[in-house]
Amino acid sequence: MRETEHGGRPGPAPMSASGTAAVVLDDAGVVLACSEAAEKLLDCPPGRVCAPLLPLLPLPPDEATGAAPGGRPVTRPGADPPGLRSGAAFELVPLTARAADDSVPRARWLVLLTPVASTADTAERDAERRRAALAQAAAATIGASLDVTGMAETLVNLLVPDFADLATVDLAEPVLVGDEPPHFAASGDVRLRRTAAAQSPGISAEDLLPVGEAVPPVPDSELMGPLMEGRPVLVSDVSVLRTGLGVDPASLPLFVPGGAHSSVAVPLYARGLVLGCVTVWRSQLPSAFGEEDAALLLDVVSRAAIGVDNARRYTKEHRSAVALQRSLLPTSAVNTPAADAAGIYQPAGGVVGVGGDWFDVIPLPSLRVAFVVGDVVGHGLDATAAMARLRTAVQTLADLDLDPGELLTHLDDLVLGFSDEHTSGASPSERAVLGATCLYAVYDPVTRVCAAATAGHPPPALLPPGGEPVFVGMAPGPPLGVGGVPFEVTEFAVSPGSLLALFTNGLVGSRGGDIEEGLELLRASLAGADRSRPLEEISQGVFDGVLPEEPADDVALLLARTHALPPDQVAQWELEADLSLVAHARELVVRQLSDWELDELGFVTELVASELVTNAIRYAGGPVGLRLIRDRVLVCEVSDPSSTQPRLRRARETDEGGRGLFLVAQLADRWGSRFTGTGKTIWTEQAIGGPQG
Repeated sequence: MRETEHGGRPGPAPMSASGTAAVVLDDAGVVLACSEAAEKLLDCPPGRVCAPLLPLLPLPPDEATGAAPGGRPVTRPGADPPGLRSGAAFELVPLTARAADDSVPRARWLVLLTPVASTADTAERDAERRRAALAQAAAATIGASLDVTGMAETLVNLLVPDFADLATVDLAEPVLVGDEPPHFAASGDVRLRRTAAAQSPGISAEDLLPVGEAVPPVPDSELMGPLMEGRPVLVSDVSVLRTGLGVDPASLPLFVPGGAHSSVAVPLYARGLVLGCVTVWRSQLPSAFGEEDAALLLDVVSRAAIGVDNARRYTKEHRSAVALQRSLLPTSAVNTPAADAAGIYQPAGGVVGVGGDWFDVIPLPSLRVAFVVGDVVGHGLDATAAMARLRTAVQTLADLDLDPGELLTHLDDLVLGFSDEHTSGASPSERAVLGATCLYAVYDPVTRVCAAATAGHPPPALLPPGGEPVFVGMAPGPPLGVGGVPFEVTEFAVSPGSLLALFTNGLVGSRGGDIEEGLELLRASLAGADRSRPLEEISQGVFDGVLPEEPADDVALLLARTHALPPDQVAQWELEADLSLVAHARELVVRQLSDWELDELGFVTELVASELVTNAIRYAGGPVGLRLIRDRVLVCEVSDPSSTQPRLRRARETDEGGRGLFLVAQLADRWGSRFTGTGKTIWTEQAIGGPQG
């Protein structure tokens, strides 16, 4: 900075810019030097008197009250200097300098001016800060959920309290269940439901429509028109909204909260569809919504609309997959002479959804029943399709009346054929069956023995009457699709009234801990169950006690309460391989049916037993077993040591034999055969009418 004389040399160049404006004056108020920032505040170039700063200078010496030039100045109190282009805080500093041609010191003054933002500037900066924070938070949080309601709640919590005092999200009712909303022609056609709401502390919204309620229809109007076109509606004066909404005055508090002074409504518009509407209100925040606020909210809601639509699509797919999964499972409660059973299926929580877990209850001949649980690797529709194929295969193999080990062996071969690893282009459902697990158990109410085999599946839990639950010790087999490894059958006695629990690994491994901990938790839950309650309630109680709120894997649980046939409902004999004993077999059958008061079935049963015993003695040898079982049906069984499968054929007119098995098939309601450890058994069933049926 260089000096100048009043009225003499030209003024100096402006001082370098800084955060504070600086001006150097002489006693007369002439600007000797100034910074660039000072020129923005003052219209006082160097070499001229700066009128706006004159009130800051001390009085001349003859008017001063003890202060002399160069001493401590006496400034005049009061408001900021007039004439400034914006408000400023000032400080006056005395300087002492010597003129080049005069040895007498001359007082000079340094005025420091610091700009002070106005209230409007501060408010604008706060608003800009809120908008920037909202945009950043929206980019980080929106779209993180695939739950429609969760997305709406995230959005309102994002907007309140920094951007708005009250925010609501109303969604079209089809969107909430995953369906696509229709194309609305007018606002009166829109059917919305209040899905989420948030408000700042101290905001009263008691009369506002609560969450979960249907939004009353709003007549089509000029005010609502932009919403139907996907554009925001900015209302800086709520009184305009009250008069232009066109609803009944009594219903107006449902739409407009008391005390609000401004509002913005933005449609949730995605892929050409109006999914809903987001409305924000200000009452405590002093500044009204402006165009910049509306533009920012439109950007945020546009992001949210894509997220809501993605969540809607996921909800629809998830709902379809669950519906498909449940339709492929049997009815939850199945009652058979051997056991009462109830199954329950729970999809995985979050975005995982349905998988390939399943259960089944298959009635078998001779009043036996098969219990099945299985788990397919993966989730989604591919896993569901793979589960359906496996369940159908198990039902088909069960109809052949195979023992559990042999059934799993055939199922393992079938899985290898499904997957066909050596063939390119296998579908996802074909590949999903690889690594699937399955537990197949057959319970006989006559012998009270359960035979089971497992393909990589957890063993069942057995809860005997009056006892503690135990997990059945079984030889674990490999998962399905490995091939070449036999499946060992385990037999164990089951007392009448026992609870048998078959489950998938999601039940004992869903908490993320060791599977042994999950088994202990399941054991404790079964031990504490009230066994007198219905099986459906016990199953749900086990789920509630073992599963977390959102399990990481889908779960299937099958509970069965076993029955046993009383000895007076079973009659059995063993016959030598002598054709003369066939007549004795007929007598035994007729006498037993008379004791059971089933004489009306005597002729058919006598004929069936005679044909089957004759064939067994003639072609298989002895000993021959004959057994009658009475329950809902009458079962007649003939066992022999041969492993030759009987084959039904149509005899020609010239054939002397070959009509016995055909005759049996015509007289009985059902018939079939199964292999046993000592040979085979041929069985027939007849319906029992009357009180015993």
